[in-house]
Amino acid sequence: MAKVSLFLADGFEEIEGLTVVDMLRRAGADVTTVSITGSLTIEGSHQIKVLADVLFENAEFSDTQMFVLPGGMPGTLHLKAYKPLGELLKNACTQGKYVAAICAAPTVLGSLGLLEGKKATCYPSADLEAQLTGAQHLTVPVVTDGNIITSRGMGTAIDFGAVLTEKLFGQERAEQLLESIVYKQ
Repeated sequence: MAKVSLFLADGFEEIEGLTVVDMLRRAGADVTTVSITGSLTIEGSHQIKVLADVLFENAEFSDTQMFVLPGGMPGTLHLKAYKPLGELLKNACTQGKYVAAICAAPTVLGSLGLLEGKKATCYPSADLEAQLTGAQHLTVPVVTDGNIITSRGMGTAIDFGAVLTEKLFGQERAEQLLESIVYKQ
């Protein structure tokens, strides 16, 4: 079974995080929500409280195939500041594991040097786009470059979830998932 870790911090964008969890679980992935805050209760950017599955310090990542960062403010800033997560993401990239980020969260990857020479996208803001350090910025809903997957924001969350599903399970499963949720019919 495909294993995915999605990281949560106070101020995360709920649609970006929970849409991905929902879609990947529907597709058959074992998705673990991981709190970086020291508390299992996380409050999203719109004051929706979510209970994470595990604290970062208690999580096991050795067999995780994909690491996902939702955007939102100030959630993205918290993710960027959390050094253990940065080290984990750098190691995951080195090992060729998937690292995915949406909205403002691709700036976390930029700050770690993970976008150097890659194509990427993020929320359409000159300030955020400037933080995609070393990347060629594209203005499309989802960009995949090697093992890095980035997306623009809340409005692209379903497209993002479908691409993540495709990477883990193949195009046919992703198409079946989109059909089952009556996407663009």
